[in-house]
Amino acid sequence: MKNVLLLAFGMFALGFDAYVIAGLLPGISDTYQKSTSQVGQAVSIFTLFYAISAPFFSSLFAGKPIKKILIWSMLLFTIANSVTALAPTFTILLLSRAIAGTGAGLFSPLAVAASTKFVSSEKKGRALGLTIGGMSIGTVLGVPLGIYISNVYDWKITLWLLVMIGVISILCMYFFLPDFPTTPPPALNERLKMFLDKRVTITVGVTFFASVASLGLYTYLSPLLEDMARSSNVTMYLWAWGFGGLVGSILIGYLIDYFGKLKTLVTIILFTLTLSIISIPFMLNFPILKYLPFFVWGAMGWACQAPQQHILLSQQPNNGSSAVALNSSVNYLGSAIGASLGGVVLSIQTGTITLIYFAVISMSLAIGLQFYSMKKFRIN
Repeated sequence: MKNVLLLAFGMFALGFDAYVIAGLLPGISDTYQKSTSQVGQAVSIFTLFYAISAPFFSSLFAGKPIKKILIWSMLLFTIANSVTALAPTFTILLLSRAIAGTGAGLFSPLAVAASTKFVSSEKKGRALGLTIGGMSIGTVLGVPLGIYISNVYDWKITLWLLVMIGVISILCMYFFLPDFPTTPPPALNERLKMFLDKRVTITVGVTFFASVASLGLYTYLSPLLEDMARSSNVTMYLWAWGFGGLVGSILIGYLIDYFGKLKTLVTIILFTLTLSIISIPFMLNFPILKYLPFFVWGAMGWACQAPQQHILLSQQPNNGSSAVALNSSVNYLGSAIGASLGGVVLSIQTGTITLIYFAVISMSLAIGLQFYSMKKFRIN
């Protein structure tokens, strides 16, 4: 598991970067004199370029030395973060977020697919859970720390901390991650068959709509809480969300290995995630309990990814890396669209409660697709 931990540390940097920006929106907004909905597009552009780059680079670099690709992608990601910290204009900041998203889109699916190469078949679920768990740890530890640093000093200091983490990750992979055999690149017709496989389409469709709801809503957590809870301090809610993500992403690996019925497990996760989002406006009125929906939301949102990727690996055993990359891409595409729609909602001043409505509608579509998949293909 040592090699899996090295990959998980790289994912930690990605999780820190992808989710801390949502907490830095007020500071970035003040620096560049932009509205919250405009600055929210910095999240959208990161996730959009992640979505575009993941499947493209997965195919382009299929069969190439994965260790070198992981190191170069983390280097690109780290340089982009340094540009974000130095950006003299908002346009350059958006450009740097696009480059960072490209580096993340290259690193993440390869790291997830590579993690299964270092363990036996019966431990693949745990390896996937641990690697993805690196992102949730980046959220639960990095995001509150980054927001604290931003409040005490400046949001740019948080970005420099990210740069330092990226450099450490690069050095650790260079010196300690072994070279390992790569899977030969699949033939073009095999890749096309994967995209035309109805099972794959429905599986990533579930991922898409769940991501629109979960990650899109998360982007605007700060204005949501200011409106509903009359609180500008989002740190404790982010702690609850991130800690839930940590618990969910680590425990899900064991559930995959021992529960077995992956589609049933995903269905339970989707229902629980929907209920947690619905309960937010009601639970905010109760001390202590107001953090519970955010904990459950984080746990279910993060737990959903590993079984989905496991299902895709079983559906496309000869295109595992490409299938995982596609799911990661769709996950972040959903986040980009969710963040963009959230920005539209805020800009037309329909009230932040509308963000909850959009999230519930999107989750309903995810559940509908999941039921169709279970009925149509008759597998666990």
